[in-house]
Amino acid sequence: MLTGKVALVTGASRGIGKEIALTLAANGATVIVNYNGSKERADEVVKEIEAAGGTAEAIQCNVAEFQASEEMVKNVLTKYKKVDILVNNAGITRDGLLMRMSEEDYDAVLDTNLKGTFNMIRHLSRSFLKQRSGKIINLSSVSGVMGNAGQANYSASKAGVIGLTKSVARELASRGVCVNAIAPGFIDTEMTQAMPEEAQNGLKQMIPLGRMGEAAEVAKLVLFLAGNDSNYITGQVISIDGGMTM
Repeated sequence: MLTGKVALVTGASRGIGKEIALTLAANGATVIVNYNGSKERADEVVKEIEAAGGTAEAIQCNVAEFQASEEMVKNVLTKYKKVDILVNNAGITRDGLLMRMSEEDYDAVLDTNLKGTFNMIRHLSRSFLKQRSGKIINLSSVSGVMGNAGQANYSASKAGVIGLTKSVARELASRGVCVNAIAPGFIDTEMTQAMPEEAQNGLKQMIPLGRMGEAAEVAKLVLFLAGNDSNYITGQVISIDGGMTM
């Protein structure tokens, strides 16, 4: 389905990002596994992809840094000549009530989640325009759609991703580049598994389908948006949240 395509997935060493990388590779794409912290985890993702017959490479870069992300994009384009699919998944949380939230915690989340997404699109936009094709998929969140107490920084960053997605979609549409956002709800990852059982059960009661989502379900939606079947979809925010935001 994606044979011959090159995909760059940020924050792909674990969780949803890892599942996205594995899914795109399983469908024929060459995948750049971007990570910031754990080289070991990123290398494991690459090994898993290669063991299944796919092609991947791990590249370290903090996408929040403008020049570092520019350097990564240059290196990828030099080696692979193109990027067909950009998945902006890298994200962090620094939760806390607004009245106690430090400036550092606010800035760190906005820098990674929103500015990091801007940096990657900014540095790859010329390449996408030149090739007159491409898919950009940005990971927003249910928190960016409806807000969440204790997540003013995270919600603001993910709402910003939605505005950024729609603006970029308008700018790039004339050259055949599709730009969409996905807004996952509560997904079963290491982060949610670390929550007390009581809190997890409370969350499930907020979800009409009565369960958390799976990372693989998010990855399959990314796969659809990355392929040719979604060529007439751009500027959209697609919620995958078990009905939470309906």
